[in-house]
Amino acid sequence: MKAIVYHGPEDIRVEELSKPSCGNDELLVKVDACAVCGTDLKTFKHGNPRIKPPMTMGHELTGLVEEVGAAAAGGFAVADRIVMATSISCGDCNYCKRGWPNLCANLAPMGFSYPGGMAEYVIIPGRALQNGHVVKTPSMEADHAALAEPVSCGVNSLSQTDLQKGDTVLVLGAGPLGIINACVARSLGAEKIILSEISDARLTQAKQFGFDVLINPSKEDLSECVKTHTDGLGADVAIVAAPAAKPQEDAMHLVRKRGSVVLFASLPASAATIQLDSRAIHYGELKVVGTSDSAPWHVEKAVELLESGQVPADKLVSHRLPLDEIHQAFELMASGEALRVVVKP
Repeated sequence: MKAIVYHGPEDIRVEELSKPSCGNDELLVKVDACAVCGTDLKTFKHGNPRIKPPMTMGHELTGLVEEVGAAAAGGFAVADRIVMATSISCGDCNYCKRGWPNLCANLAPMGFSYPGGMAEYVIIPGRALQNGHVVKTPSMEADHAALAEPVSCGVNSLSQTDLQKGDTVLVLGAGPLGIINACVARSLGAEKIILSEISDARLTQAKQFGFDVLINPSKEDLSECVKTHTDGLGADVAIVAAPAAKPQEDAMHLVRKRGSVVLFASLPASAATIQLDSRAIHYGELKVVGTSDSAPWHVEKAVELLESGQVPADKLVSHRLPLDEIHQAFELMASGEALRVVVKP
């Protein structure tokens, strides 16, 4: 089979590999779409210490079950379409026992610890089935189903907040995950979405999603904009989906008292320290939280939002390419031209 294989920074190859065999407790899935994540791009550019090469990449995957191991858990059948919570938990650590599988001390992600979905076939490991990480989908276009994993991260993000119907949500960063967070917020009852982005090209892409306010904070005063649209109070929720320190620092001053700030985008390990105004947090009784990965129930909700059209996958998937054109996918992402690129075996 054909697969996209990581060998190191700037060294990602399309190779011919042996088709994998299905183990007794596993599924063999014929992949028909795998979205390309920002993490994949960062891995290509800078490497990733969590990946031991050579490793087949890809974690935003979907496909049809081709073979079911005799002892495979979950009740799956041939021809079922599946998606995954692809950071697979161990089921035994303290965090798993507390019901936080996405924070598992022994996470083993697809495309990192197990061969991923940028291939014609992928094995779903028994550990993923035993711990409920595999989710059946209704009949759905493959390119859309491939977005279940990133949408599930947005579902987890919003679950960390106190979002109420009628609230105003500010999203800082209009890349694909910023737009996904905004769509999820709207589906959960947010009345007004303010989207902030320093790239005019990104803001132009975002216009098609019908958010209430689009603003470039390098050209306009974001604080005044937020006050104008919230009667001077500030947003109820701020999601920082821009991988930069300043939006994280600024967000504390853009929410109302008792507002929620979610640090969604991660910063590089070499530049992860930020300065926060502790008085704003203290006197405003702000809720400042992080969010990482997703749990199976977040994926189930993501499938529901995609299937219903509340997260418009047809607008998010901007490019479809064959596996052979993975480097073009990276170029489209790096230039900001693409929202989500889906590679198709």
